[in-house]
Amino acid sequence: PVMTGSKPSAACCSNLRAQQGCFCQFAKNPIYGRYIQSPYTRQTVSTCGIALPHSRVYGCVV
Repeated sequence: PVMTGSKPSAACCSNLRAQQGCFCQFAKNPIYGRYIQSPYTRQTVSTCGIALPHSRVYGCVV
């Protein structure tokens, strides 16, 4: 879904929830950052009911 914009499965959403604490680390990584910041990622996590970190509390803006 992150690459294609398709609707995420329940398993995909579950995996995203499990990795939610790593989003800032992924966003700061030059290899993975472009995936985290893509419009499809925002759409996917929103569909899963997950918020991307956007506060200075997390130390990153995604």
